[in-house]
Amino acid sequence: MTPPSLLDDWLEEEHIVRKSLDAGVGPGVASALQIEGKTGLEVMQGLLSGELPYASIAKTLDFLLVEVSPGTAVFQGSPSSAHLNPLGTIHGGWFATLLDSALGCAVHTMMPPGRGYTTADLSVKLVKALTPKVQRVRAIGTVVHCGRQLATAEARLVGPDGTLYAHASTACLVFDMPSSTT
Repeated sequence: MTPPSLLDDWLEEEHIVRKSLDAGVGPGVASALQIEGKTGLEVMQGLLSGELPYASIAKTLDFLLVEVSPGTAVFQGSPSSAHLNPLGTIHGGWFATLLDSALGCAVHTMMPPGRGYTTADLSVKLVKALTPKVQRVRAIGTVVHCGRQLATAEARLVGPDGTLYAHASTACLVFDMPSSTT
């Protein structure tokens, strides 16, 4: 019997997450009241469990959050013919969106209650073409530094066989979020 592949593991994890998302509140934007008092990690866990709405762009571009932990966020995407550029490979904007999501959400996991962030800089390096023949890829974002005013993170976009397709870095501005009562 052939042992299960990493792709099989990824697909199983995706199935479990999609089941939670389908049973949850669906795509949208969480209200200030829904996230008030929660750490960034708690918010990200709420997105993953379906308790909080996930970003609509994930549905549009066929990717989803599959794992979060302090300082880390992992997104899984399905490159398809809907994402092709005129040359027949996956458009760089799809790479960038997946990587930006992993980077930003990794930073989000480090936010204490009442703190937020915004991307100030995004640098993406595409190192190998991607086609729909690759069934899934993962963007793995990791925080490098998280301070009071600035956070930085790195991410890699990889296939289940370990192939590196792109890598990215970000700098995010960190700030106080407005209270839901103001």
